[in-house]
Amino acid sequence: MTTAGTAPSVLDTADLRDRVQQIVNAFLAEQEGLLASVSADLTPLSDALTAMLAGGKRLRPAFAYWGWRGALTEAPDMSLDDAAMRAASSLEFLQACALIHDDVMDGSDTRRGLPAAHRRFASLHRDQTWLGSPENFGVGAAILLGDLCLSWADQLLLTSGMPAASLNDAKAVYDEMRTELMAGQYLDLLEQARGGGSVERALRVVQYKSAKYTIERPLHLGAALASAHSEVMAAYSAYGLPLGEAFQLRDDVLGVFGDPQQTGKPAGDDLREGKRTMLVALAAERANPTQASALRTHLGDPALGPEALTLLRTVIEDTGALADTEALIDTRLQQALDALDSPLIQPDARQILRELAFAATRRTV
Repeated sequence: MTTAGTAPSVLDTADLRDRVQQIVNAFLAEQEGLLASVSADLTPLSDALTAMLAGGKRLRPAFAYWGWRGALTEAPDMSLDDAAMRAASSLEFLQACALIHDDVMDGSDTRRGLPAAHRRFASLHRDQTWLGSPENFGVGAAILLGDLCLSWADQLLLTSGMPAASLNDAKAVYDEMRTELMAGQYLDLLEQARGGGSVERALRVVQYKSAKYTIERPLHLGAALASAHSEVMAAYSAYGLPLGEAFQLRDDVLGVFGDPQQTGKPAGDDLREGKRTMLVALAAERANPTQASALRTHLGDPALGPEALTLLRTVIEDTGALADTEALIDTRLQQALDALDSPLIQPDARQILRELAFAATRRTV
């Protein structure tokens, strides 16, 4: 969606973001009716999710949809276009599940400029003066909401209207994607519990917690919906894996140096939460004794203030961690762009995927 004087985004090609929003809204309305038939007390669940899904970049549906378009061997059957968009939109619910659970694990306060789901439900408990711990209630409710999203993602995919054979192939990709995502989430938790480690381990978390399920697997999902052969899947991996890494590394940079007005999260929130990102791994590997002490003292401090935040940012810059991460983003982006030369990807989709690569790595949110 664009406004007067604003350049159109590649994400709006084929009216993608508007169409995804319409699909999400219609699906949520159906689920709200089901929840209401169970109990009016479930309204806060649907309200929380409606607020959360009212915006977003829609990158995963974009890669899935254009992955479908790019894998077709002939002009797209426009009678299936809406069904393909509906199938791609199911990824918004998988993403919502991941974000809700991730915020619980990280103890995050905000998401997309709004209170994180567990904070929202804790406030509801507190406002109603219910019994027990507001925080425990908030965590429990958020976990259940994330589980609902995971279930609804399946439902939206399988009721998308795509042919049964295509859905069967796509479901296999979907199942593997979810397993990889949960494995990556666990590895992320493990790294924080261990206090971080090698750059290699940090990169493995990048790959499985975010990179694969953000770009490579959505592309594979689209290709499966198009009944594409294995060579197309391989071409998408050559593009999607390095781009997914670049995407997450950009996210890591924004988590430390991003503008809160644009990211929707407090400044330096990743440092406050103690995330063992590639930035942190590189800085820790190269830190002198004074810098290492600063990292040990302040990384993961929930009360991290402006002075300590500035100190940690300085350590990351002075060790060369920021510059090398930016260089790695550029390298991975170029690898992805080079992979797009594959003749197996349809030309119109290839151009969109090229523009999406820049949108994923040059963003400020």
